[in-house]
Amino acid sequence: MATILSVAEAPPPNIIWQKDAVEFAREKFGPAFKNINRLLSVFQNGQIEKRHFIKDLHWYRVNRTLSEKNDCFIEAAVDLGKQAIQDCLQNPEYLKNKVLYEDIDAIFTICTTGLATPSIEARIMNELPFSPHTKRIPIWGLGCAGGASGLSRAYEYCLAFPKAMVLVLSIELCSLTFQHDDLSKSNLIGASLFADGVACTLLAGNEVNLERYSKKQAYPRVIGVQSTLMENSLDVMGWDVKDEGLYVVFSKDIPLIVKKWLRPNVERFLNQYELAIDEINQLIVHPGGKKVLDAYGESLSLSAEKLAPSFEVLSKYGNMSSVTIFYVLNRIMRKLVKPNEWGLALALGPGFSSELLLVRWEQV
Repeated sequence: MATILSVAEAPPPNIIWQKDAVEFAREKFGPAFKNINRLLSVFQNGQIEKRHFIKDLHWYRVNRTLSEKNDCFIEAAVDLGKQAIQDCLQNPEYLKNKVLYEDIDAIFTICTTGLATPSIEARIMNELPFSPHTKRIPIWGLGCAGGASGLSRAYEYCLAFPKAMVLVLSIELCSLTFQHDDLSKSNLIGASLFADGVACTLLAGNEVNLERYSKKQAYPRVIGVQSTLMENSLDVMGWDVKDEGLYVVFSKDIPLIVKKWLRPNVERFLNQYELAIDEINQLIVHPGGKKVLDAYGESLSLSAEKLAPSFEVLSKYGNMSSVTIFYVLNRIMRKLVKPNEWGLALALGPGFSSELLLVRWEQV
């Protein structure tokens, strides 16, 4: 097993209020759609109040090359990634002692919105005093499921190396994928929903002396994980890669797929541990959007209270792809969760796929 010890967020500096994003979209997409006012209702109906972007809104009014956008990605990813790592290793909410850089055995870097070789964690390791023997595991292309998948892979690493301390660094700068000349409905919906964010999470294997670091009464311990791929669903979400960059693929059928497919998937997973959905106390759900969260609630018979942390993150930060689930996890970990409470982390992504993690809060 592995224990989640700390989480830290690093939101970019530019706050974009949804009312300003609406006017940007009206200016950009208005000439292409006679029914633009009806289409723009997606901005109001999505229950997003604000988001964080790496650039101010004026920057996106100019058509940028893929090279320019990717250079911005690398620069911001390194800066914000460093901040998230530093804050995670010394977060006073969770840790009574700092974790040393040289004590980190591996870094999993999760991303789907920018390209970098050498990868981002290699660049960060040249600026922070990690051991040169720290293992680097960059994972690209899992989209909104990437954060949960990163936790799963880090958990499995800790099973193999129970003395390890592992970081999961998630970086998504979705605004840099905005296609200036793409006047499709998918691009319009993406402009209403996606945002930029960075987060870092620290996991420790079973043989780590957790008493040295633990400050809270209980921490979530990963009990088991499940990855699932839906056959013949490659066109549900993802990217079309073209000369200008990444073009969003976003099926309108996602909420319907969630309603039909999710519950049997979750029940099969929980049955392995002789648990039912109503025995889960904490839901760590990636907020893909209001309709997707509503579909989660309907499919799994979830109360508004259990989905409240996900709706809060959606309102204040939008959909930051793989990063978003860490913001939800952070809000739940800040609460006074009692020992022996069960939690379920859940995210959906391209493939079409799901990643599930069962956790139990345990005293250290």
